[in-house]
Amino acid sequence: MKKRGYIYGSICGVLLHGFGNAQTPNDTLTPQKLEEVVVTGTRTSRNVATLPLPVQIITAAQIQKSGVSRLNEIIQEQTGLLMVPDFGGGEGIQLQGLDAAYVQILVDGQPLMGRRAGTLDLSRITVHNIERIEIVKGASSSLYGSEALAGVVNIITKKTPLNTPLQGNLMYRIASFDTHDFATTLTYGKKKVGLEWFANYFKTQGYTLVPNGFQQTVEPYYNLTLQPKIRLQLSDRFYGQWSTRLFHQEQVYKAVINTEPLSGISRQLEWNVSGLFHHELTANKKLIYDLYATRYQADEFLTQNNQQRVETTTFDQWFYRPEVRFHAQWGKNRFTSGVGMTHESLDRTYFKEQVALQSYYVLGQWEGYLGDSWNILAGFRYDRHFQYPSQWSPKLALNYRWNEHFSLKIAAGFGYKAPDLRQLYFNFTNATVGYAVLGYQVVAAQLAQLQNQGQLLFVYPLDRSEPLKPERSFNLNWGGYYQKELFTLEYNLFYNRIRDLIDTRAVAQQTNGQNVFSYFNVDQIFTYGLEINSHYTFKNGHHFAAGYQYLMAKDQSVVDRLQRGEVFARDPVTLNTFALSAQDYFGLYNRSKHTANVKWRYRIPRWKTEIHTRILYRSKYGVFDSNGNAILDRYDNFVQGYMLANLTLSQEITPKINLQLGVNNALNYTDATNIPNLPGRQWLARIHYQF
Repeated sequence: MKKRGYIYGSICGVLLHGFGNAQTPNDTLTPQKLEEVVVTGTRTSRNVATLPLPVQIITAAQIQKSGVSRLNEIIQEQTGLLMVPDFGGGEGIQLQGLDAAYVQILVDGQPLMGRRAGTLDLSRITVHNIERIEIVKGASSSLYGSEALAGVVNIITKKTPLNTPLQGNLMYRIASFDTHDFATTLTYGKKKVGLEWFANYFKTQGYTLVPNGFQQTVEPYYNLTLQPKIRLQLSDRFYGQWSTRLFHQEQVYKAVINTEPLSGISRQLEWNVSGLFHHELTANKKLIYDLYATRYQADEFLTQNNQQRVETTTFDQWFYRPEVRFHAQWGKNRFTSGVGMTHESLDRTYFKEQVALQSYYVLGQWEGYLGDSWNILAGFRYDRHFQYPSQWSPKLALNYRWNEHFSLKIAAGFGYKAPDLRQLYFNFTNATVGYAVLGYQVVAAQLAQLQNQGQLLFVYPLDRSEPLKPERSFNLNWGGYYQKELFTLEYNLFYNRIRDLIDTRAVAQQTNGQNVFSYFNVDQIFTYGLEINSHYTFKNGHHFAAGYQYLMAKDQSVVDRLQRGEVFARDPVTLNTFALSAQDYFGLYNRSKHTANVKWRYRIPRWKTEIHTRILYRSKYGVFDSNGNAILDRYDNFVQGYMLANLTLSQEITPKINLQLGVNNALNYTDATNIPNLPGRQWLARIHYQF
């Protein structure tokens, strides 16, 4: 608590940050008929066609027409993005074959906290106040630091208006599983002040895929989101916005321990506040002051029939980040530089005491044009850490305008993911089974204590001469963007290599026969593949879109062992053992080689009706090693490929009232064992009123 007071005082550092003029400068390579603008990839307003980075945009109109309620539902319909469940029941984004732990999630440019197992559960984010979602694929640590190793997803909420009368909207949605979703927005602006109030209430009875009379696959829960904003135009040269977000969720929590059924409650509470102020120094120079603080809490407990608590866990995370940026533009050149600091603390069950991480950083970026065809983006970020080695994260990207319809893009960058507090300070022992997991910073002391108590049979040799290193990645994207009249085609070839992957391994064996685990830098993995997106609008009201991703994701150490002939499998019929070849290796777990989507939308102007159909496909993938050789090969058991179909029908009743009917997972595909986050067929109805 003592550190929190001085954190904001440390913002008084000098900073250079170069960005645009008082108004967003015109992009000289921007065709006027293109309206999609992205800010996440460069922190400046850029047209998606000329941005030399692979970017995907989901608009508010796309979200509304799909009829979804939560962020994970709209994300899973996008090319190259997969929602994968974690062991804690949440869902995270897999991007270019990289785990959800490597994807930075932002709301209005500010990072979300609450990664209890490395995954940030996106189902806690409502979509009803989203203006657009910007997805930048590839290492983005040069702007966003740790956790942006694979890419960034920025959820941008609607902008608070100035000088507008009281207006707003009401939305109610009902769906299968006794699901109710209510949202409202109120806005009011007068002269130099704009006010906005957003509220969302979501409740569901959950669902069960394998009825057992006691537990469900997803237990009943409800959550509430509140997001007030105030926008201030203090002068022509100084303006900004304060906003806060409150999220509260309660869910039934059930478990069976030693054949005894136990019940309890699981709670989440999130609070954050953000201040973003622009100070225009001249017509082409300005400072941005960015203050952010957030707290995420979670607790859960189980009780016996006599109301005696038998298990309680807590999670309390604080995060602070003051940042100052200076923007400037000279001719066609934009310069960006910034300085800031982060402070994160965590107090949770299985930590001996509250622990903290702190770092300072500086970033710089240049965007320039060479002639009428070349656009260059170069940037870097240096993070000075105190608990592990500091990091440089450079990036270079080029866009070449071949002609007025076609442009080529190439981007290369380095990313990193810092060891999290769990990997550094975890101190957990499973009382039922007996194994233990110890963080890198506490393993030596805890092993010494266990050895003095006579609880260890032996200790494996440990090399702790160096601190636990951040995971490092190199990312390369090469693609193109083509648009002519009503047709758009995008393609992107990608390659990622991560070294110093942090994983667990046994460090000792206890007298009960169970192992003690800790975290170490071990493996190196790589992914590569191709993404294609296309859109075509017919003149008769039909709109067609299709996307496809081909992915290969492998462990380099497994590839090396296969080349040396050190990996074997056993024929299940003859029981003969044979060596596996490189062609037998399928790759990393939970990765599909092929994913695709097809979307069709048709509007009937005379009836003011719109039909929206989406078909999603995922090819087979493996979730565990079934033949005991510690890799996923073609002789293992796989989750077979499957297809989902979603359909919505929207009807404009009046200019202010819209009605929507739909069905998700119309084919009623389920797999209780391997895909618990996929419920059966869901019917929905939605009404929206604007006033």
